[in-house]
Amino acid sequence: MASIRKDKRSGRYLVLFRYAGRQYQRGLKTESYKDADAARARIDETIRLIERGRLEVPDDADPATFILTDGKQTKKVVAQKKLTLGDLLQSYDEARVDKAKEETTVVTERIHLKHLRKYLPLRQMAQAIAVSDLQQYVSQRLKNKWRGRHISVDTVRKEVATLRAIWNWGEREGHVTGRAPTHGLQYPKRDEKPPFMTHDEIERIIKRGGLTEDEEKELWDALFLKSEEITQLLSEVEDAARHPFIYPMFVFVAHTGARRSEVLRSQIDDFDFDARIVKIREKKRSKKNSITYRHVPMTTLLQTVMSDWFANHPGGQRTLCISGQGMGDEFAPVTIDQAVDHFKRTIADTSHPRVRGFHVFRHSFASNLAAMSIDQRIIDEWMGHQTEEMRRRYRHLFPDQQRQAIELVFGATA
Repeated sequence: MASIRKDKRSGRYLVLFRYAGRQYQRGLKTESYKDADAARARIDETIRLIERGRLEVPDDADPATFILTDGKQTKKVVAQKKLTLGDLLQSYDEARVDKAKEETTVVTERIHLKHLRKYLPLRQMAQAIAVSDLQQYVSQRLKNKWRGRHISVDTVRKEVATLRAIWNWGEREGHVTGRAPTHGLQYPKRDEKPPFMTHDEIERIIKRGGLTEDEEKELWDALFLKSEEITQLLSEVEDAARHPFIYPMFVFVAHTGARRSEVLRSQIDDFDFDARIVKIREKKRSKKNSITYRHVPMTTLLQTVMSDWFANHPGGQRTLCISGQGMGDEFAPVTIDQAVDHFKRTIADTSHPRVRGFHVFRHSFASNLAAMSIDQRIIDEWMGHQTEEMRRRYRHLFPDQQRQAIELVFGATA
């Protein structure tokens, strides 16, 4: 009997059936359960006709194609003649819709494509690419170094995930068939990233000695600032800021946990001062919608700072704009390069030069909420897309909830 299931990535249905002792799985190119179930029923009927001898599969026919087309098509359709892996990557690169993705995601994808093209057999037929080819790719990439450090397992996994996404796109477009040859790849195990820690905790660990430069860097990547440290740092940022938009930018990310891209994408109308809510425009949550929204309560400081900033805003729709710098423009949205550059310059003039980027404020936002025992579901709602690994990095900061849980079992301790 044939069966159907929905592919979580594409939303389309797949049909699975057996014929002559072989299992087949094919895409039905529909998101409708009704249409998919009707196709399943026709496949069952075609197989019954073959088994009863009322329908015969030609010797040179592709059985799956014959069954899927109710016995009308005997030859497998080849969408592209001699499609190489290089052709597949190129076709995807040309067809990609960048506007539906984060700018940083697009940049990362291009880097992945660069490495895929460098280490994979591009002249080989795409359909002939095997797990062994990708296993060789994994092994090669793990030997490579970047800035003196070996490429991490996480980075290689992400590159393979990009190839899998390209293959799935190719399957939908009819360039290739079947599942991507990524299933069964073997990766070396890695240590989980350390939990978020305060500046003092990291300093104590480093003072014990015995750490490599990379291990120290990993610790500083786990830095989070306590609420009083954020207050102090924001005060220093206000004094050190060289442009009017810089202080509002820091307060925005520190008091909402927004990503850098979300801060730069923000518009003035996203701030509802009456309801004291800020709307965050996100691109990572949905595969169907290019923009989705989450809402974060506006703190008193954020409300005050943004009100003052908007009263003197240089113009335009974006929350963060910069006056024309001798380029003839009255104003322009702040770019990623400008935001990063001014972030580093401003932080360098404060008492917290170890703060490496915007993500430290995002980590700090979640960690301080956890330290105050705010419900995990509320943190998830305010933070947007979360992974279980990320939650584990600040879950140890739920002191009251963890203490109450253990006391329910063992009773209050003396």
